[in-house]
Amino acid sequence: MSSVLDVKYRRPRKFAGTASGSLLGGSLHLEGASDNYRFTWILGVRQKNTQYLLNSLDTKGSYLPSFTDVQTYLTYDLSDKWELDFLGNFSRNKYLTIPQSRSTSFGTINEALDLQVYFGGQEVDQFEAGTGALSLIYHPNEQTNVKFIVSGYKDIEDVTYDILGQYYINQLETDLSNPNFGQVAYNIGTGSFLNHARDFLNATIYSFANKGTINYGKNQFLWGITDKIEYVTDQMKQWNFIDSAGFSLPQNPSNEINLQNVVNASNSLLNNDIEGYVENVWTKQLNDTSHITLTAGIRSNYLSSNNQNVISPRVTFSYKPKWKKDILFRASSGFYYQPPSFQEMLNFNGVLNTDLKAQQSIHFVLGSDLNFKAWQRPFKFSAEAFYKALNYLDPYEINDVNIQYFGNNAAKGYSAGIDMKVSGEFVRTLQSWASLSIMQTREESATYSYFTYYNSNGQEIIPGYTYNNIPTDSVKHNPGYIPRPTDQLVTFGLFFQDYLPTLPDFKMHLSLIFGSSLPFGPPDNLRYKDTLRMPPYRRVDLGFSYQILKAGRKLSPHNAFNYIKSAWIGLEVFNILDINNTISYTWITDVTGREYAVPNYLTSREVNLRLVIGF
Repeated sequence: MSSVLDVKYRRPRKFAGTASGSLLGGSLHLEGASDNYRFTWILGVRQKNTQYLLNSLDTKGSYLPSFTDVQTYLTYDLSDKWELDFLGNFSRNKYLTIPQSRSTSFGTINEALDLQVYFGGQEVDQFEAGTGALSLIYHPNEQTNVKFIVSGYKDIEDVTYDILGQYYINQLETDLSNPNFGQVAYNIGTGSFLNHARDFLNATIYSFANKGTINYGKNQFLWGITDKIEYVTDQMKQWNFIDSAGFSLPQNPSNEINLQNVVNASNSLLNNDIEGYVENVWTKQLNDTSHITLTAGIRSNYLSSNNQNVISPRVTFSYKPKWKKDILFRASSGFYYQPPSFQEMLNFNGVLNTDLKAQQSIHFVLGSDLNFKAWQRPFKFSAEAFYKALNYLDPYEINDVNIQYFGNNAAKGYSAGIDMKVSGEFVRTLQSWASLSIMQTREESATYSYFTYYNSNGQEIIPGYTYNNIPTDSVKHNPGYIPRPTDQLVTFGLFFQDYLPTLPDFKMHLSLIFGSSLPFGPPDNLRYKDTLRMPPYRRVDLGFSYQILKAGRKLSPHNAFNYIKSAWIGLEVFNILDINNTISYTWITDVTGREYAVPNYLTSREVNLRLVIGF
């Protein structure tokens, strides 16, 4: 529920490049310009393989991931007033996973458990995406800039897997005086599961846009209009089968074999998205060091799939007073609408809701920037407090790394918090920073209300597992506001750089991240249950680098190293404290209906060696 960044690419003036290689892959960047500078180009290629990292996961097996992307930016000055630009990007991500076994210990001191899983089958996924954008830019004078853009985007996603697992849940010995402390005491459950998917998505998007800027007096006027045509086809075939101790779950009184989470859907969407905006930036210089700026604009967006047009007014005011301290104050407010994407329209059953409306966020933001000096070195402190009133929300759940929407506008909520960051030269000539964010985001919906049922003896009836009891009483529960999946109260980040005074080419950097607990719940598509909390995220990375070659060195004219401007060699230690950070949970169900949340951990401590060459 935030706006998109506006990225500007630089234009090189001469030939240059960088090349890097590490245990995780490599990259190459080249750039250059013609003799008269009318033609410039930038090319980047990356190849990454995370097999080395994935080998430290609890699930052992064969991991063959491959990530490749190529990007280029070309510019050509047709004349003093006309310019032609091209931006192209292609990426291909492949995942081949053949799991073999898994061993995970979890639980508490009083109830320590161990999960052993033996797998069969494999998962093969492939994602390809390509973008091409051609821009014709007109500069009639220094005050006016007009751009015409034609672009296309292609996305192909294939997800296929058949994973069979046989699992054993064991109770571990928790008596410190027992010689078998920490070992398996006895088995409390066995079972198996089979997960199947054949999902194929194909999306094509064409876009035609006109944007412009006019500077006049104390004002800058901006406008833009875009017509985007989107065509998406999607086929989904998914199902899960769970067996516990020889019983198909959930149990069925007719002894039928039931599949879970069955999706068999085929959808297509042809959509026309027309949007436009106008904006004016007015600046008044009060004196040499003081000024005020007022930015006001309005955006309109029409989506043909739901026949909805939304209007988003926005305004920002900033004031730099004439104080001894270099400080700037900001205040902004406005409406932000997020038109639904194809994925947001799909519910858990694969049904496409083309009537889904745009989600709405009303922003209120107060902020300030303070530039100051400490230890005779420059620093900057930024702080921003915000509140967002969220309406027409499309609820969603996160299952592992997959986001699944409910495909409706059933919820409303809010997001509030404060962001703070200080950056500067804690060590002379080297930039470091520290940030702290506090945020709470909640949502509520009438659909989150639920009932509990009881029999004549006052015992709760669990749907799907108890069949010989007839409900005689029920109680309705309204959970009210519940955490959104991104509700993380505290986030702290630190990046610190230093070097040896006697050897300044030898540098060190330390990265620290702390994030408080995120909410989660069982995979039953019931949002009101997603109020459990996973452990906090904690990670410390440490890196060392040494500049083995640098510019300005004196070499003979025929030395091959004359073509190399600089060269760095680095050693990185990821997760140096070897903390088991939880990313998600695997839910195991026994024959009684009890569910166990088994944590899925991120990678443990790993070392990476890296070489970077500039030429």
